[in-house]
Amino acid sequence: MNPAHPEQKLAARLSSVTPSVTLVISQLARRLASQGRDIINMSSGELDFDTPQHIQDSAFTAMQVGQTRYTDVGGTAELKASIIEKFARDNHLAYSAKQIIASTGAKQIIFNAFLATLDAGDEVILNAPYWVSYPDMIRLTGAEPVAVVPAPHEGFKLTPASLAAALTPHTRWLLLNSPGNPSGALYSTDELRALAEVLKDYPRVLVMSDDIYEHIVYEGEFVSFATAVPEMADRTLTVNGVSKTYAMTGWRLGFAGGPEWLIAALAMLQSQSTSCPNAIAQAAAIAALDGPQHLLAEWCHRLRRRRDSALNILRQSPDLSVETPPSAFYLFVGCEKLLGKTTPTGKTLNSDLDVAEYFLEHGGVAVVPGTAFGMAPYFRLAYSIADEDVNRACQLMVNACEALL
Repeated sequence: MNPAHPEQKLAARLSSVTPSVTLVISQLARRLASQGRDIINMSSGELDFDTPQHIQDSAFTAMQVGQTRYTDVGGTAELKASIIEKFARDNHLAYSAKQIIASTGAKQIIFNAFLATLDAGDEVILNAPYWVSYPDMIRLTGAEPVAVVPAPHEGFKLTPASLAAALTPHTRWLLLNSPGNPSGALYSTDELRALAEVLKDYPRVLVMSDDIYEHIVYEGEFVSFATAVPEMADRTLTVNGVSKTYAMTGWRLGFAGGPEWLIAALAMLQSQSTSCPNAIAQAAAIAALDGPQHLLAEWCHRLRRRRDSALNILRQSPDLSVETPPSAFYLFVGCEKLLGKTTPTGKTLNSDLDVAEYFLEHGGVAVVPGTAFGMAPYFRLAYSIADEDVNRACQLMVNACEALL
């Protein structure tokens, strides 16, 4: 072997990670944009609002006073105190500092929790449609994701019967994402308690409650799993962060509360990988959690208006079907009636990936095919862009549907 050209061998575990089906759309969008096409991007899961000024100011002040060094691995004492207060105020959950961790985004917490608890042969139950990263994070540990696809009348949610059918002696986690990405589904207290009743005979099963869209709710009421089922708090990891609520995706600051043994394991993994979260982002998160919260209601009002406008336009097409999601900022749109139709250039649409490519090429609108979320044929669009772009994009998709043969 020539030492100048080492063998390009990757770890076997990477073979379990599937290429993202969104990569095709992203590459095509970039190519079209480079050619001068006007592309409206509805594929990104972040708000178009700016991080509130008082949060930005707190970060600037932190830098000025020298808060730019390492902190404790799981976050500063001040940030943990703010997180504890947030959980008490918003969720009626009581945690000690040893039950709290802050990380470089909620995504790191989820991955580390799987890495700390899963072995080969273990299983994690997912509610399809699910966030695209869940299955691959699970597979990287050697465990297997078990996706439960709800029936149409179940509102994209697990039921006690579907959960019971998926549980096995190998089940280690039930992962619940409410409000849900991409569906916008929202579990009620009664629904969560009914799921917990099924779990009572499976003491090794932990519950991960991904609450990242907690404050983006239009109808109904958000409730965290540990709030609805306090008797299972010692088996629940409640994951949250500042990214969606406060328009802070790029700040990369997530947090979680859970049993002390699990939080200690997450801190150990974090200490040997990323170390502490960004010190300046921690200061900003304190300002977000402790500061005025009135902007959240104002933002929800604007997002609800965008949602309703998008629904009104999309429903003009008899080929698209979409329910009214009570939360988050996505629409998960059924496109089964488009399959088998032919584009003006003569291509037959055989999948939701074909549909997403067609909307991009013909209409200049980037959406994510439902296949990426474990449920087809659908596509997800994010209405977290400017009002006029939401309306224009939806009309372009309706027009594209009408152009099919």
